[in-house]
Amino acid sequence: MIVDRQGRRFRNLRISLTAACNYACTYCVPDGKRLVAAQDELSAEAMLRGVAYLIEAAGIERLRITGGEPLVSPKLDSFLRGVSQLGLADISLTSNGQLLARKLPLLLECGMRRLNISLDTLDTEAFRSIARGGDLATVLDGLQQARAAGLQVKVNMVPLRGQNLDQVLPMLDYCLANGFELRFIELMRMGHLARDGNSFQRQFVGMPELLGMIGQQHDFTQASAALDATALRYEIPGQGFFGVIANESVPFCRTCSRLRLSSTGWLHGCLSSSNRHYVGDLLDKPRHQALPALQGLLLKALGDKQEIAFSGGATVMKIIGG
Repeated sequence: MIVDRQGRRFRNLRISLTAACNYACTYCVPDGKRLVAAQDELSAEAMLRGVAYLIEAAGIERLRITGGEPLVSPKLDSFLRGVSQLGLADISLTSNGQLLARKLPLLLECGMRRLNISLDTLDTEAFRSIARGGDLATVLDGLQQARAAGLQVKVNMVPLRGQNLDQVLPMLDYCLANGFELRFIELMRMGHLARDGNSFQRQFVGMPELLGMIGQQHDFTQASAALDATALRYEIPGQGFFGVIANESVPFCRTCSRLRLSSTGWLHGCLSSSNRHYVGDLLDKPRHQALPALQGLLLKALGDKQEIAFSGGATVMKIIGG
């Protein structure tokens, strides 16, 4: 097990199944072009070996499958079936929900119990403007089907000044009424937003403002959360919970336990670091050769973590799975 001087280690792995996405969200890509799968993306078999090696080398306990948009990947079926046999404590998936209803039988068959669905508005026009792809009604139908199937659903919303700030309370009320836990995610200085500070500042909405808006309509109290959780959780008594991932307002770097593996075989220890470490070539090697080399790269990746707060990163978020 590899531990740094702050006591942090890698417990949570986020694996980007593909860089391809059927959306082109304004806060992710600047030019409106949907991301496509890279020529050199890992196969499902290589990704499964990668997860197995990381479980052994780093002590990974929990896995989140991301993208791009993981539900568009042809690798989804074989990867899900394989990873469900690796003995992880928890496997979850983050999606924009556009293909959720279609893929729900597969997710249930493979034992999926938790989903995070990205949804920034309940307004049809605002949805088209922000996502630049997809259909709102289809996403909402998928959410209802997932709910009916008994899946635990969290909804991720990025509040953006001038685009969907008027949706904060409608989104919260919708999630409370349907038993979903809403997570407000502060806009992150990633990709083009790291390069264009003015654009970031124009759109950014911080946690104090969000809590002030919610407090005008709901009484809430802070709720407990795991030590390495990214979200501050709040309870509205008798109605449900919501959370804020306050990357800027209340940084959580000191307790971060996340490691990311891109679809092209790069390890990222920190979103705020431009460093990355290639492991794709190790995934074709036998265990006794791969593990020592992998542990060396993991030590470097852990050293990439910020000590106090996120300071921005040039990497496009969807390439490494959020």
